[in-house]
Amino acid sequence: MEENKIYVRRIFTAVNRIDGIYYKVAKKMKINANTLALLYALNDGNVHSQKQICDEWLIPKTTINTVVRECMEAGYLELPAMPHSKQKMIRLTESGSAYAARLMEKMEQSEDAAMARTLRIATPDFIEDIERFAAILYEEFDKRILEEQREE
Repeated sequence: MEENKIYVRRIFTAVNRIDGIYYKVAKKMKINANTLALLYALNDGNVHSQKQICDEWLIPKTTINTVVRECMEAGYLELPAMPHSKQKMIRLTESGSAYAARLMEKMEQSEDAAMARTLRIATPDFIEDIERFAAILYEEFDKRILEEQREE
């Protein structure tokens, strides 16, 4: 049991360090960390729903709504009409894609170099392992903590 506690603490620390790195990068770029996360999520060229981004990135709906509104006012996002869908879909505009590309150029170079260096000493399985742990951790928290909050 004590060993598990040490492992979880190490993962928690590493994840927080990663999150902190992106926070520092966003600050250096003079944008909000949630704006960076949204642009990052949308930078894959696909249309996404606000709900999908909230669920995948665990960003509160009110935060996403605020960031989407700000990015729309700046001309970086559009809400394409999607027939047969109740969800608000969002995607980058042409100027939003150019803006995201400029912001993320050095970031992507850094990520690529970090991943290449990591894969020299680890297998790509570490990514699936982290994803599995995150999913299982969410299930366990949901059973014991998050479910209780919904009932209140």
